[in-house]
Amino acid sequence: MKYIDEYRNPDLVRLLLEQIDNAVSRPWTIMEICGGQTHAIVRHGLDQLLPSSIRLVHGPGCPVCVTPLEMIDRAHTIAAMPGVIFTTFGDMLRVPGSHQDFFSVRSRGADVRFVFSPLEALQIARDNPRHEVVFLAVGFETTAPGNAMAIKQAATEGLGNFSALSSQVLVPPAMRAILSSPDNLVQGFLAAGHVCTITGLCDYFPVAETYGVPIVPAGFEPVDLLNAVLKVVEMLEAGETGVVNAYERVVSRDGNAGALRVMDDVFEIADRTWRGIGVIARSGLRIREKYAAFDAERKFDVGHIEPKESSLCMSGDVLRGILQPEACPAFGKQCTPLSPLGAPMVSGEGACAAYYRYQRAWGA
Repeated sequence: MKYIDEYRNPDLVRLLLEQIDNAVSRPWTIMEICGGQTHAIVRHGLDQLLPSSIRLVHGPGCPVCVTPLEMIDRAHTIAAMPGVIFTTFGDMLRVPGSHQDFFSVRSRGADVRFVFSPLEALQIARDNPRHEVVFLAVGFETTAPGNAMAIKQAATEGLGNFSALSSQVLVPPAMRAILSSPDNLVQGFLAAGHVCTITGLCDYFPVAETYGVPIVPAGFEPVDLLNAVLKVVEMLEAGETGVVNAYERVVSRDGNAGALRVMDDVFEIADRTWRGIGVIARSGLRIREKYAAFDAERKFDVGHIEPKESSLCMSGDVLRGILQPEACPAFGKQCTPLSPLGAPMVSGEGACAAYYRYQRAWGA
C-alpha cells in the first residue's frame, strides 16, 4: 500500500538504525512533540532499538492531555445544563475533571454525544433547533481550521443554537516554554508533521535560532521517525541548528494558506493554560469578538470555575519531557485507564496510555 508499507520496510529500518549508530558519538536527548508519534515509537519499540546514547522523551503533543482542567470542568458544567446537547471527540469522554468525567455526567441524564467532526455537531444543531448544541473544540493547529470552519458556517447560516467551547493551542510557544525551563533536558525536536502541514515551517525558524536547537518535522511511520532522528543527530553532532523538513511528501514551507486564513478569521492569539504545565503566553487561540455569539464560554458564563487537580498526578512532568510515564509513582497503581488521574492515561495520544497499552512499564 503506497505510503504505508514502504515506510514500515524492515530493511530500511535496519539501515537507518545503522546510520544513526554510526553518526552518534555522545548522548543526546530528543523530544518528539506529537502524541501520535509517541504511540508509534512505543508500539514499534523504536526507542529501544536506538543506540543507548540517544534518549527520546515525550512532549506535550497530545491535545486532549493539555486541555486545562478548568476547561474540562466547564465542559461538564455546560453538558449538565437543561436543554443542552454536548458534543465532543470520543477520546475526551474518559478524561477526568476535578470530580467526574463525561460518562459520569451522561449517567446523570445529560445528553453527551461523541462525534467525528465539528460538522456533525453542526448537523445536530440543525436537527435540534430547540436545543443548545455545544462542541468542545480542542486541539493544535491541526484541528483549528475545521473547528473554525464550523463556527464560520454556523454564523453564515444564523445557527444561533450552536456554539463551541474552544481550547485550541499552538505548538511553537510550548516548545519555547520547554526550552526556557531551567530543568530542560531537550536538545532537539521531532516536530509534528500534521501540524506543520497546516502551519508550514516559518514559525519554527525563530525557535531554532533563539534556542540553538535542530527541529525536524517528521511523519508517523517507523522509517519516517528514524529518518528524522538521523537528521536531528547529524545536526547535533555537527553543531548545527535550524529546521530541516523530513516529511516533504506532506509538509511545505508555507503550509496550507486556506486553512491559515480561516483560522485567522475566526480565532485570535491569546495566553492559554496547559494542563499540568500552566499558562504559556500567546500559546492559544480564542474566538474573536465578531463570533462571540458562538463562543460557549461566553454564552454560558462558566469562566469562574476553579479546578482541583489530583496531587498524585505527575503528568505535567511527563508532558515536559522531565519524567518518563512509568517513573510516576501512581502509574499502573492509583492511575490506570479504568481509573485515570490525568488525561495522558486515557487519551489515544497520551504517553502514559502508550506505556500502559504496550506494557512498557513491565518490560514486555
